[in-house]
Amino acid sequence: MRLSVVGCGYLGAVHAAAMASIGHEVVGIDVDGRKIEALSRGEAPFFEPGLPSILSDGIASGRLAFTTDVAAARGAKVHFIGVGTPQQKDGDAADLTFVNAAIDSLLPHLSPGDVVAGKSTVPVGTAASLALRVERTGARLVWNPEFLREGFAVKDTIDPDRLVVGVGVGDNASAEVLREVYAPAVDKGTPFIVTDLATAELVKVAANAFLATKISFINAMAEIAEVTGADVTQLADAIGHDVRIGRRFLGAGIGFGGGCLPKDIRAFSARAEELGRGESVAFLREVDEINLRRRDRAVQLAVDALGGSVFNKKIAVLGAAFKPHSDDVRDSPALDVAVRLYGLGASVVVTDPEAIDNARRAHPQLTYESSRDETIRDAEAVILVTEWDEYRRQLSPEHASTLTSGRAIVDGRNGLDAAAWRAAGWRYYGMGRP
Repeated sequence: MRLSVVGCGYLGAVHAAAMASIGHEVVGIDVDGRKIEALSRGEAPFFEPGLPSILSDGIASGRLAFTTDVAAARGAKVHFIGVGTPQQKDGDAADLTFVNAAIDSLLPHLSPGDVVAGKSTVPVGTAASLALRVERTGARLVWNPEFLREGFAVKDTIDPDRLVVGVGVGDNASAEVLREVYAPAVDKGTPFIVTDLATAELVKVAANAFLATKISFINAMAEIAEVTGADVTQLADAIGHDVRIGRRFLGAGIGFGGGCLPKDIRAFSARAEELGRGESVAFLREVDEINLRRRDRAVQLAVDALGGSVFNKKIAVLGAAFKPHSDDVRDSPALDVAVRLYGLGASVVVTDPEAIDNARRAHPQLTYESSRDETIRDAEAVILVTEWDEYRRQLSPEHASTLTSGRAIVDGRNGLDAAAWRAAGWRYYGMGRP
């Protein structure tokens, strides 16, 4: 099938390349000329494992092309909308500027029977209003939310754990078109769930709200553990054995970040207020506040580790991306901790396997070093804030001892073996651990 993808950022570029990899003919469209030039050369504009391979393969096969000309969408059967919906600058609500612009640019090139499939995360009710504009062209609008995990986005697109398609009343035909688009996954037994438009919009934000709540729950337990002497990692293991709870997303630490969870729960709260049901998700405000408090706690542990002051003391910060296997520093708790320590007068050196360039653009006042060992050399304290394997598994306390001037480590992700670090003579500080 011929497909177009409007918006070639993180979501759109992955979706376009993945759809070409399963046999579709795809054109990716974006207003950013530099991004389009890079993608056309087979160069991913961001770090995502597996993307360069399917990107270059798609271009070489002729099934994948990129352009700034939205007229190239003409003739496609399905048009995916994959643009960003950032948080508004003056509030918590989602900014739909890019979604509206994408639809407006696409309308002149739609034909009767075309399907426009929204993938962007939008406030519930958005699709219904967009559908009125799309239907005037004889095309139909569906909502097909994405559930991508950064670092696993290619797999999650090609082999998703579920597919959700929201359609207008009586529009079974559009659902069947999307079933055909995703035929390889559907044929393997991936659940294909057809809903109304509002439910499809809610599925995405509800999933993110639940995950954020689960993370903040265990971090709230970490706050209690810190004043009682309990160990939140053992607590998480114990309750995680309950199949109704599960162990995943019960890792206490400096909390969540990135381009989805923080802005999505804030936008969800804002939308609930607009609908007159703010009390229904009022707990999400506390989820957000707990999350931000854990960053404060990591900074305080570093201050405590250095005797009450970090002024003029070198602190090695291991990580800048909001999670491993990504170069995304949007609302990164790791980078936020580094900036806060810098603000207290510390000599901060940050390292990350993939995110240094993005971090430097966001916070040029910090010092960056590509080498892990050079980062920790002569440091008086080390703080782990992104759980890359080269920090969590491959850095031994014995090796670190040969480089640093101090023996204090703050484990902002509870990813290190506390006993091993203490046995090697380090003062170990965990999150919610005695």
